[in-house]
Amino acid sequence: MSGATRVPAQAFRLPGRHGYAVEFSPYFPGRLACAASQYYGIAGCGTLAVLEQNETGLHLFRSFDWNDGLFDVTWSENNEHVLVTSSGDGSLQMWDTENTTGPLQVYKEHSQEYLQVYSVDWSQTRGEQLIVSGSWDQTVKLWDPAVGQSLCTFKGHEGVIYSTIWSPHIPSCFASASGDQTLRIWDAKSPRLPVIIPAHQAEILSCDWCKYDQNLLVTGAVDCSLKGWDLRNIRQPVFNLLGHTYAIRRVKFSPFHATILASCSYDFTARFWDFSKADPLLETVEHHTEFTCGLDLSLHHLGQVADCAWDETVKIYSPSSLAAAA
Repeated sequence: MSGATRVPAQAFRLPGRHGYAVEFSPYFPGRLACAASQYYGIAGCGTLAVLEQNETGLHLFRSFDWNDGLFDVTWSENNEHVLVTSSGDGSLQMWDTENTTGPLQVYKEHSQEYLQVYSVDWSQTRGEQLIVSGSWDQTVKLWDPAVGQSLCTFKGHEGVIYSTIWSPHIPSCFASASGDQTLRIWDAKSPRLPVIIPAHQAEILSCDWCKYDQNLLVTGAVDCSLKGWDLRNIRQPVFNLLGHTYAIRRVKFSPFHATILASCSYDFTARFWDFSKADPLLETVEHHTEFTCGLDLSLHHLGQVADCAWDETVKIYSPSSLAAAA
């Protein structure tokens, strides 16, 4: 690809597993989790791989198998050993890296007809221990991990829900992005009254909250665009970033820079942007040979990124553009 760069990376291969999501541990520098599926998530099993980075490379720390594909993963915000994954059989699984016998809990309430649970996220606001999950059944469910059943079901989307993300600022507030072309902002205490933003004229596959501005979100869609949304005025986007050539699968704001974000795409690339600049595209990294589906930015190491793809690899690297922005 013209203009794309290759950067030094530590890579780990998951033979026979196609990566869907990665997330760095909020506790352990260099530890990250990858949710992956057999046969591109269409059939077969899934694997949660917990990886550790050290001076010799990227290594497997723990591995857990599930009898269906895994599509997303989130770390607990109150226990450094606990993770939750979402699966193609309509369930969520809670895992403990110190307990290798199987999941601690399995939550299964999403529809049996439309099975895939595509998104799961653990609340980051102080005092809350809540999980949201979004499914192909067009619902979002709210969970307390200490309770064996959902607390509430949020209805209203008219398409597959691809992304559910808690606000890092506002308690009980989360966003959802859907194939119905809308971004919705929910208050967990008032589930019937979301803010509805017709964000794209295409399926929206990902959304994220800015870490520095509680009113700012970004969406990434099948139309290859990234759009920024200010909740104080939702009539039009505050930025529109173009450059990807296929659907955008994941978007993440930087934890260190107020105006920098990252995206990955079915065009095999990860791209890094500064929406405050006249020329916002900072860098394009192309080091996968299949759809790039998972992406995260480290909370511990400034400028460090992890991504995963359908080419069975997970990679950790430091794009030059993020180092230059330090």
